[in-house]
Amino acid sequence: MTKNKTILITGGAKRIGLAICRYLHDRGYNLIVTYNRSSKEANALKKELNESRAHSCDIVKMNFTGSTNFSKFYKQIMQSFGRIDVLINNASKFYPTKMPMVNEKNWNDLINTNLKTPLFLSKVFKDELKKRKGSIINIIDIHADPPLKDHIIYNISKAGLLSLTKTLAKDLAPHIRVNGVSPGAIMWPKQDLSNVKKQNEILSRIPLKRAGVPNNIAEVVLFLIEHSDYITGQNIDVDGGRKLNM
Repeated sequence: MTKNKTILITGGAKRIGLAICRYLHDRGYNLIVTYNRSSKEANALKKELNESRAHSCDIVKMNFTGSTNFSKFYKQIMQSFGRIDVLINNASKFYPTKMPMVNEKNWNDLINTNLKTPLFLSKVFKDELKKRKGSIINIIDIHADPPLKDHIIYNISKAGLLSLTKTLAKDLAPHIRVNGVSPGAIMWPKQDLSNVKKQNEILSRIPLKRAGVPNNIAEVVLFLIEHSDYITGQNIDVDGGRKLNM
């Protein structure tokens, strides 16, 4: 029964986050979607979902930084539907950081978004999620382990998110389940869209010999929300078997 159940998803206006939003909304959930720079896409999503089912989607502009007031953000979110049943930490930043690029600015930028924000959101929403017997789902990356070359800080942030997932599963049990989903080759990064050689090289190491689609991630997210009340502390790789050859 999903009536009135509400999901907070960060960074849900584009790419995999957008697919998750549409998929879960189609199955009766209300959504609160945060966005940063994707104002056009977020407003289009809100219009689309509310036309499909009135008063079922709200959007909140939020740039998660080192100075974010998470308590204030919690109060703002709770004004939308008065409840949160699931927290999906999807917002992420991704770019290479070779050793010369390792500096305070890039460290804070990637760590604040990819690791600090999921922890602090989990902290401020834990009492609400406990009350709802809810769950937390972190969108990680198969490159949490093994790491991706020339992406030092990104790798650290995602490895930390994997550890955070397992830690929260222990600390928030038995009331809140916490799991992770790690995408493989689902959507090519912008910098690789025209690099056919690189795409083919990656595809050659995937046992299923094809890239995935965003709904592959959304399906696993729904499974963890609805069909798995005895699973916590796990990370599911959705990668066509690619980690077998990494």
